[in-house]
Amino acid sequence: MGRITIAFWGALLLVGALWLAADPESLEPSGFFALRGSMVQLSGVLAITCMSLATIVATRPKWPERWAGGLDKMYRLHKWLGIGALVLAGLHWLWSEAPKWAVRLGWLERPQRAPLAAPDHAIEQFLRTWRGTAETVGEWAFYAAVLLIAVALIDRIPYRLFYKTHRLLAVVYVALVLHALVLVRPAYWLSPLGIALVVLLAWGTWAALVVLFRRVGAGRKTAGTIERLHYDPTLRVIEGIVDVPQGWPGHKPGQFAFVTSDEDEGAHPYTIASAWRPSEHRLTFITKELGDHTKRLPDALRIGQPVTIEGPYGYFTFDDDCPRQIWVGGGIGITPFIARMKQIAMDRRDYPDRPHDQPVDLFHSTAEYSEDAIRKLIADAAAAGVRLHVLHDPRDGRLSGDAIRAAVPEWRAASVWFCGPPGFGAALRDDLARHGLRVSERFHQELFAMR
Repeated sequence: MGRITIAFWGALLLVGALWLAADPESLEPSGFFALRGSMVQLSGVLAITCMSLATIVATRPKWPERWAGGLDKMYRLHKWLGIGALVLAGLHWLWSEAPKWAVRLGWLERPQRAPLAAPDHAIEQFLRTWRGTAETVGEWAFYAAVLLIAVALIDRIPYRLFYKTHRLLAVVYVALVLHALVLVRPAYWLSPLGIALVVLLAWGTWAALVVLFRRVGAGRKTAGTIERLHYDPTLRVIEGIVDVPQGWPGHKPGQFAFVTSDEDEGAHPYTIASAWRPSEHRLTFITKELGDHTKRLPDALRIGQPVTIEGPYGYFTFDDDCPRQIWVGGGIGITPFIARMKQIAMDRRDYPDRPHDQPVDLFHSTAEYSEDAIRKLIADAAAAGVRLHVLHDPRDGRLSGDAIRAAVPEWRAASVWFCGPPGFGAALRDDLARHGLRVSERFHQELFAMR
């Protein structure tokens, strides 16, 4: 999360510094309305910066994924940028509108406006003619953005509605680009701030078109067919095996993919629960009934159904040089560890002379218990040489840091890989940090939430 924080605040501070360099007189405003003019510009510049970056991240660019630590972290940044855009746009709107209300109520006196100086060039004159239109477009775009971002942030709103409406933010963004081009002070365009804004607005507009024309991830999509389905009513989990005869580039255990089985529903992210062998070209996905979409999957999916797979994404890939590892899978969070165990077992069969990976302890904590699923898990752990600890919550209680430390005396030398409920992960991370684990370096957690 450190890099996400740096990216978010670093972008705002950098653009804020460029604005200050372009408008140093804002530090000594000559009265309230001069201050208001500066704050309208600053809040507007920062709001369009957040929205531009959020739109760019929405295209799932490949190049910053490794730096961010995975697409899941980039989507957390996308969420922060969306909230930042909403807050800053709200401040921008208030700085613009609230003084007008105060004047009407007699709390402020509107200053006499000096005549506008003649424009320096034809472009400035042209932009002035569009000022009223840009103000109206910006106001209505702000109202639309508030509504659409609220739909994205409220989890109780069905994913299907979110998927269908969230793309409209690209239209809103293009409208706000027009608003910014016309209403940013002309002097800014001749400064480093202007160069930064041109890059952001051009890049953001391109990204908006990618979103509108449904080209996000187009170069990473592969056609597949559902080959096998198995539903476990005890765990309310469906396992699907998808045949991808060509185009899949391969993946590492722990990575995930976006799967589209219904164009109206859109793509959903699922961790890949299988190792990759090009000769077999099959992917396994294990999905639990957690929301409105996943609850419909047992009835909606069928053998032979075509699907689209996009990926792979993520860097929850077990790559480190620690002398041992501790894995914690809470509930359906066991999925990436199944894939990793299958990969280790496959490597042991194919390369028996290769040195083994570091010792691993896998803790699987689950509230729902299936003998069949646990039997398969035990077999996978045995084949991979992984020491398995299964905890059934009603019987054993919830897994704690104390239990891990008791079972793994060498825990201080280990890296911890966690996948499961976010609250569970946060509590475990805090516990281990209090006992001396360098969590910033050794605690790995996937933030598996795309909205």
